[in-house]
Amino acid sequence: MSEVKPENRFKRYFKETRAEVRKVHWPTRKEARSLTTVVLVITIVMTIFLGIVSGLASTLATGFFVQQNTLAIAGVAIAAVAGIIVLAVVLRRQ
Repeated sequence: MSEVKPENRFKRYFKETRAEVRKVHWPTRKEARSLTTVVLVITIVMTIFLGIVSGLASTLATGFFVQQNTLAIAGVAIAAVAGIIVLAVVLRRQ
């Protein structure tokens, strides 16, 4: 009487993985290129935007804590209001 050999779990894992990968809808080259472009543009725009906001906030906070002048306080308030407006717009679109 011959014994049935159990399937190797690594072999089964790769077989199941291959079956799942075949079910995936792969984008065309054109779709992949356009989606990559969108991601890169958004990344660059957000990097510039966050760099400007960070620099502005840093400058205003330094002025606020070191000199405590009215211009720095007003700048921090404006930056806070702008941040709240941006947050509201982003949350509204979702």
